[in-house]
Amino acid sequence: MKTTPKGNWLKNLFIGKSLDIGDKGIFHKMPLVAILAWVGLGADGLSSSCYGPEETMKALIAHPALAMFVALACVITIGIICTSYSQIIELFPGGGGGYFVASKLLSPAAGLVSGSALLVDYVLTIALSIAAGADALFSVFPEAWLPWKLTLALWATVILTILNLRGIRESVMIWAPIFFIFLATHSFAIFYGFFTHLGNLPDIATATLRDVHDAHTELGWWKVGALLLSAYSLGAGSKTSFLPKLEWWMPAILKAFRNWGI
Repeated sequence: MKTTPKGNWLKNLFIGKSLDIGDKGIFHKMPLVAILAWVGLGADGLSSSCYGPEETMKALIAHPALAMFVALACVITIGIICTSYSQIIELFPGGGGGYFVASKLLSPAAGLVSGSALLVDYVLTIALSIAAGADALFSVFPEAWLPWKLTLALWATVILTILNLRGIRESVMIWAPIFFIFLATHSFAIFYGFFTHLGNLPDIATATLRDVHDAHTELGWWKVGALLLSAYSLGAGSKTSFLPKLEWWMPAILKAFRNWGI
């Protein structure tokens, strides 16, 4: 009878038992239903939206009405990227990510650059998301608690690392309730804000035009354009961070849909 070394019980408890990476069958097992596969994909984009708009508004703090143009640019950018990736997914339905696609369509060197950029993006996404979450939490806590913010962020990084080492299913199952609560509360906030200001749309439009005119008078069109580009670069890029990972999740999503007969 095979016994487990005493030193491995802690690893098995937190990370799970070791898998045989030579077994090709482990890549064909789908432990997630379709909706949970979408949670795994969508959580990245939603986490990015927590700090992207804030950075945009910081850049436009003197002329907040200009944020409307940045928002429009974000919608156009996401539309272009989604169209591009839908074509890539048709060519590579099995997934593979930027490294695989760039290596096949361009060259191995281009694939190496793409893969390296994606690894940096993964690290920055986690670091920025945790830092933004800690800032949001400690903004409502007493000031005396601020020295604990770094400690909380470091522990959050450790916990997320363990969850991801444990596996996709475990990490998604734990964060699914938080994902849906986030989605529901923010949807309510958006619709509530829109409908409560619906009657003030003419006044809002007038104030926006006045602010744009004041920005032009104060800065000139060239500086207004530079300000918009700066705000777009600070905030808009974060909202598209989940799209390059889409190809990695496509096999899981497609198989989940097939399992449910969709």
